[in-house]
Amino acid sequence: MSDTSALAAALLEACEARGLMIATAESCTGGMIVAALTDIAGSSAVVDRGFITYSNEAKMEMLGVSEATLKAHGAVSRETALEMAAGALAHSHASLALAVTGIAGPGGGSAEKPVGLVWFGIARKGTPAEAEFRLFEDKGRDFIRHETVRTALGLGLKAVGQAGYAAP
Repeated sequence: MSDTSALAAALLEACEARGLMIATAESCTGGMIVAALTDIAGSSAVVDRGFITYSNEAKMEMLGVSEATLKAHGAVSRETALEMAAGALAHSHASLALAVTGIAGPGGGSAEKPVGLVWFGIARKGTPAEAEFRLFEDKGRDFIRHETVRTALGLGLKAVGQAGYAAP
C-alpha cells in the first residue's frame, strides 16, 4: 500500500468512525484527491462528491467562489481556497471539505506565486473554514500534485482530530 493509499484509508476510517461525509474541491489536482479516496472499496460510506474546478468559471459556478475574490487575489490564494472549501460544504451533503488550488507547473508561476505554491482549504460544518499553504520543491508537475494529495489527506486527518498526525 502506498503512502497516499494509507493516508486515504486512514481518513476514510476516521470519518466513518465519526459519521462524517467528505467532499473535495480540486483545481491543480484535477480529481486526484477524490480518486485516492474512491480507489478504496467501501469509500461510498464516507465520500459524498468531488468538484473538479480547474477554471475560474467552474470555481464560481460550482462552488460559489466570488468573481471579486478571483480578481482581487487570484485563483491561487488563501481567499480562494477558503471560498472553495466553504462552497464544497454548501453544495454537498458533506460535513468535511478539502479544497486545493495551486501551481503545479511546469509553467504558470511568478515571483509572487511560484511553481509549487498550493493553498489548502479545510472546512467542517459548524466551524469557519481554514486555509494554509505549502511551497513544494519544483521537482516537476507529478511530484507537486502527488505531494498536494498527500498533504490534503493529512490535513483532513488533522481536521477530524486524528491523534498523532502531523501534515507534511
